Amino acid sequence: MTTHAPSTTTKTMRPPAGAGPIAWMRQNLFATPVDALLTFAGLYIVYRLLGGFIDWALVSATWTGDDGKACSRDGAGACWPFIWHKFGLFMSGRFPDAERWRIYLTYGLALAGLVPLMIPGVPGKLWLFIYMLGVFPLLAFVLLSGGMFGLSHVPTELWGGLLVTLVVACVGIAASFPLGILLALGRRSELPIVRWVSIGFIEIVRGVPLVTMLFFASVMLPLFLPENVTFDKLLRALIGVALFSAAYLAEVIRGGLQAIPRGQLEAADALGLSYWQKMGLIVLPQALKLVIPGIVNSFIALFKDTSLVLIIGLFDLLGIVQQSVQADAKWFSPSTSTTGYFFAGFIFWIFCFGMSRYSSFIERRLGIGDRKS
Repeated sequence: MTTHAPSTTTKTMRPPAGAGPIAWMRQNLFATPVDALLTFAGLYIVYRLLGGFIDWALVSATWTGDDGKACSRDGAGACWPFIWHKFGLFMSGRFPDAERWRIYLTYGLALAGLVPLMIPGVPGKLWLFIYMLGVFPLLAFVLLSGGMFGLSHVPTELWGGLLVTLVVACVGIAASFPLGILLALGRRSELPIVRWVSIGFIEIVRGVPLVTMLFFASVMLPLFLPENVTFDKLLRALIGVALFSAAYLAEVIRGGLQAIPRGQLEAADALGLSYWQKMGLIVLPQALKLVIPGIVNSFIALFKDTSLVLIIGLFDLLGIVQQSVQADAKWFSPSTSTTGYFFAGFIFWIFCFGMSRYSSFIERRLGIGDRKS
């Protein structure tokens, strides 16, 4: 009988422990002449890009001043005084200065419930979940809108900046997620009416841009309401964003549902579980776990798409920065617009990067993508 030696798996060689950074660089960056050439080329590109940015943002930047004249000198970089003087406007729009404590309190209440809810191992998850979905929305509505409990009323026309961005994004995410699950289940339903209504909604919404949905919610939606019944402009935008995001989420979730083996469903039927027990206890937990990257990707896209509410007259962070750049002649300078747009882009990047990193953390914790031989 012929015997064969057991096969060995080729592994990437790593420097032994304690070899130090020099050994790591030799093996990973300068192992061959081609690797060395690529390393030097990459370092040169990084130097050119990073050097120019540092010069613009720090070395040649203007740090003090009361108007755009301070930023109009030759070779001036970023105009940071523009950000300092407009910071309150960028964060809360035309919300009255004396009432902005209500915004900060709302942020604090949100973080008080969201942070422990996102940290594994913190007890009382059920109560935190109830607080975030039931109690906090009421508290936020009372604090931001006012008109009760001695708080002055602040109409949504005065809201703006980061406040509008977060309201549209958070409400859109919270509303579109369960609606997307229902649409995904409806598209796979055995009831023809439910299935075709779900398919029709998903395909129609996915076939038009978000701007169309916003215009429909802002202009057409009031026409379908009874007389003397109207919706606030911000509420119309929330409805349009939630419906648009739900259609895309439904397809992401449907992909997870199709990945569940048929045997799981048959086992649930054998146990005598009802349809909703089967979905809630067996199918959906596995399906949602599989499509976490796609879900978070949809949430990130939704957060960035909030800038489109400017089309219907709502000034989110990007919109109010653009308005400040174009409408305030006092701060006119060659670098004002660049600085303002960089600030808005950086704020968007912080939130999107945070969602991406937390998604990666959840994936590693749940073992998504792991394959055992």
